[in-house]
Amino acid sequence: MADLRKIIIDDQEIEVEGAMTLIQACEQAGVEIPRFCYHERLSIAGNCRMCLVEVVGGPPKPAASCAMQVRDLRPGKDGEPPTVRTNSPMVKKAREGVMEFLLINHPLDCPICDQGGECDLQDQAMAYGVDFSRYREPKRATEDLDLGPLVETHMTRCISCTRCVRFTSEVAGIFTMGQTGRGEDAEITAYLGETLDSNLQGNIIDLCPVGALVSKPYAFTARPWELTKTETIDVMDALGSNIRVDTKGREVMRILPRNHDGVNEEWISDKTRFVWDGLRRQRLDRPYIRENGKLRPATWPEALSKVAEAMKGAKKLAGLVGDLAPTEAAFSLKNLVEGLGGNVECRTDKARLPAGNRSGYVGTATVEDLESAETIMLIGTNPAVEAPVLNARIRKAWLRGAKVGVIGPDAELTYEYYSRGQDRAALAELLTRDHAGARDKNTVVVIGQGALQEADGAAVLGHAMKFAELTESKFLVLHTAASRVGAMDVGAVTEGGMEAAMDGADVVYNLGADEIEIARGEDGGPFVIYQGSHGDRGAHRADVILPGAAYTEESGLFVNTEGRPQLALRAGFPPGEAKENWAILRALSAEAGAQQPWDSLAQLRRALIEAVPHLTEIDVVPENTWQPLETGTLGKATFRHALGDFYLTNPIARASALMAELSSNAADRAGKAMAAE
Repeated sequence: MADLRKIIIDDQEIEVEGAMTLIQACEQAGVEIPRFCYHERLSIAGNCRMCLVEVVGGPPKPAASCAMQVRDLRPGKDGEPPTVRTNSPMVKKAREGVMEFLLINHPLDCPICDQGGECDLQDQAMAYGVDFSRYREPKRATEDLDLGPLVETHMTRCISCTRCVRFTSEVAGIFTMGQTGRGEDAEITAYLGETLDSNLQGNIIDLCPVGALVSKPYAFTARPWELTKTETIDVMDALGSNIRVDTKGREVMRILPRNHDGVNEEWISDKTRFVWDGLRRQRLDRPYIRENGKLRPATWPEALSKVAEAMKGAKKLAGLVGDLAPTEAAFSLKNLVEGLGGNVECRTDKARLPAGNRSGYVGTATVEDLESAETIMLIGTNPAVEAPVLNARIRKAWLRGAKVGVIGPDAELTYEYYSRGQDRAALAELLTRDHAGARDKNTVVVIGQGALQEADGAAVLGHAMKFAELTESKFLVLHTAASRVGAMDVGAVTEGGMEAAMDGADVVYNLGADEIEIARGEDGGPFVIYQGSHGDRGAHRADVILPGAAYTEESGLFVNTEGRPQLALRAGFPPGEAKENWAILRALSAEAGAQQPWDSLAQLRRALIEAVPHLTEIDVVPENTWQPLETGTLGKATFRHALGDFYLTNPIARASALMAELSSNAADRAGKAMAAE
């Protein structure tokens, strides 16, 4: 039963939970309270004092609304509800005083500060501050920190809100940052001058309310008011983080997170945030045809005619769906290739995911379920690399007391876990235990792609589903490819998997599948048509290249790892002669004599929704019917992780100079022995 209390805020009576802080109660009443240190997803520090309010009948001084709970307030002398004032003369004077203190040592470098135009200190100084200062002494200055290639520091601007310290230690799970000294000598610093070692470190840029922590790659390139802002979806992993892409002209200048409580809260991984320089490099901007072993530029009619001729003359045609393809493109490719008698396959990493069984390739859990879980079992996955933001959810559950078990190789996770073994025998042994005690607990089983890529992947999945059944757990399949669930939903699969699709194929239509090698063989191997955005592995092997749009350059539907369909919107246009992926396939279908029955993206989506009705429910996780697989016979292999290098997992990341630097730094750190070890 909720402990509801009545409270009067600025003459408005509301009923709120007693455990709420005054700042939350004020927000519920629609009253804005200024703050610098308070953040709803971090612990309460109560050290900026900007959120002061007057508690009527309380102490004769203002109270910090972020650190006082509603239940701590006393009723009035006649029993009336406690009263809080947020706009009285006492509060106004207190806030002006706090702001004056904050600005005593803050440098006057707004014109050259990257935070200018979106700075909390600027906004609140205008709204709550005074237009004078009584301070005449020289300003304090501090040395800047080197936190690595992502976060640039200007520590003289720091107002000691400690948001960065709390985020890195509570959410990211690293303990590199802290505050030393007292009074005027207090400063935020890094332990022994270390750089940050986390896949989530870029979030402290958003958290910093002033210009003390800014984005190093974005520094001095644009002002916020020059940018066009587009709300879209991230494809760097399968979580489907909600992001905002800021463009200037045709170029993406930066990528920021959007709040979505069900998916990424308000965090994104560093790869999501900083991969934008890869959108400018190694781009395919015109069609190419290979002649005498060399690629030459071609026109669109010439390239489409060559592709159509090859596809019509194919003895066996195979279509491959890459990791970044929108669901519409996967559906369109399936329609085209199967119309010409071929097969389509999206499980290019050979993961043994069951076609048509959504509980087997998505599961029954949502990302939010991880947060409230009491027990989490990870099988063959390293979420810190495969989905860092999801890993932060598991850390949050662990901080609340959840127990985490792992079957698979040891990994550097941001929480303590119990290793249950590293091989198939450990998984088989789980099924022999008595799980009576586990049934009363809220348990989530998470299985990764690394567990499903061997020949016995279907048996591994069957055992994991059986374990979930025995413990009455929720089940989640953690994917690594943003396009995979959507492509599975539309049925872009071949009976027998990748091996069956490619066996004997003489023409291969490769829709952005850059993580595989297509053999050449003694006879030259199959004729390969590559449709994609970057000159990566697929383009090097191709006989014809059709330049497509990257994820920021076309609207598309992506279904995330929990089965939630989300719409990505176009933020810019493809370079040169490159076209949207669905449009290339539509034009090609007419050339190949198997014309697709749609002329626009809207018509294509109507056909897609007719075939897969649950895709109409944008941003809703459909409930999947539980269909457990046969347990089958397990092999003897040890589990392995699906991803090795977090920073170089797709063609856009591999085209990014910054990702290459981060990958090199991570390799150096991994190979360097620390003292006294």
